[in-house]
Amino acid sequence: MADMVVLYPSPGHLSSMMELGKLILKHHPSVSVTLIMSSPSSDLVSANPSFTFIPLPEVSLPAPITSFLDLAASFFEIPKFNNPNLHQTLLSLSTSSNIKALIIDFFCSPAFEFLSSRLDIPIYYFNSSGACGLSMFLYLPTLDKNINGSLKDLDIVIEVPGVPKVPSKDMPPVLSDRSHRVYQYFLDTGKQMFKSAGVIVNTFGSLEPNACKAIEERKRSPNEPRPPIFCVGPLTVTGESKRESECLTWLDSQPSRSVLYLCFGSMGVLSSRQLKEMAIGLEKSGVRFLWAVRAPKEDGETQARKAGRAAEPCLESIFPEGFLGRTRDRGFIVKSWAPQLAILNHGSVGGFVTHCGWKSILEAVCAGVPMLGWPLYAEQKMNSVFLVEELKVGLAVKRADDDDDFVSAAELEERVTELMNSDKGEAVRERVKALSGAAVVAKSEGGSAHVAMERLVDSFK
Repeated sequence: MADMVVLYPSPGHLSSMMELGKLILKHHPSVSVTLIMSSPSSDLVSANPSFTFIPLPEVSLPAPITSFLDLAASFFEIPKFNNPNLHQTLLSLSTSSNIKALIIDFFCSPAFEFLSSRLDIPIYYFNSSGACGLSMFLYLPTLDKNINGSLKDLDIVIEVPGVPKVPSKDMPPVLSDRSHRVYQYFLDTGKQMFKSAGVIVNTFGSLEPNACKAIEERKRSPNEPRPPIFCVGPLTVTGESKRESECLTWLDSQPSRSVLYLCFGSMGVLSSRQLKEMAIGLEKSGVRFLWAVRAPKEDGETQARKAGRAAEPCLESIFPEGFLGRTRDRGFIVKSWAPQLAILNHGSVGGFVTHCGWKSILEAVCAGVPMLGWPLYAEQKMNSVFLVEELKVGLAVKRADDDDDFVSAAELEERVTELMNSDKGEAVRERVKALSGAAVVAKSEGGSAHVAMERLVDSFK
């Protein structure tokens, strides 16, 4: 029977896991890679002929989603309800293939406990974020024992080996409320990772040396050995469409490293008030900018609910009167979607205002672009701490004292100027430039990520 590796992604981490699949095929050409997932689109299937896609049935959740924590819980519950279907699919595949490994996204953790007692297949976890986040995650069972009460009700500093200190207010909401079921899902996953065949991490050693070392050195009891850790990143998307874009043509006419790129991800939405304030700050800063603007969220609207509405923004109604005309010669607005990889790798881009999603951070590091961290939701505030304190490839905006979600025009102007035109910004620029080179070395033959990938493939055999 032919050897097979099965990937079980969650929708939000599909692109990173597919890059992992491509690496597996590159290092182990004789193996086949199959993705089991809910409703793979025909475009996805046709664009990736080297993979086999097997759809799982759509499942209905018993409880309505009324908050961000409910949404995060549903990422675990959909795989939970699909466990019997996944089990049957793997049994069917086993009749014609020798399944060497099942790699599950951490949101698919309910599959680990269900399958580990039913199938004799090594199960690996895929951690789409970095080593700092993983270290925090693996330490969660210890934090759960040592801290009384929910983090949302405390004003303390969280200390984890190998990770910068994180104020409790900057911890991910999913880890901050013990009363919500999503907290238990994350806690259980932190425990189950120790029982897995290994944990695959989207990072490289020289990017997060302290966290990587702390994870490797973490001691467990003799009866609970530490699983091997495979730092195989950066897993950034390859083969992005090279379609023509007006913003790239505009960048061609700008001076080298002069443009600030602003983008907050697919779910990054801001209020009308905040967008107006940003426009004022950008105009006063005098910098050139390329800004991906999404339609503003309405008062009281959640990030997730707004992200479901794809209406293009009406720029004239969003920005201060005359803003577009006054900044026409040095600014370019993109409505909603922007070709981020192509933008970050363009020679005219010299800075990136980001929501601190790990994928965006890695893309900027690989492109050698320094960042200004402006986190919005989920684990992004924690990532912002890592960005500044551990990676040292960015600066961070400060929130208004009376509104934790609001950044003033004066603050944005000051931080943008600092990033683009100061000695402090230049130091960050040199650091990220060095790490961009280190990323290339890590993935090259003999580099740390290349060696980790060889170790991973050898463990399948």
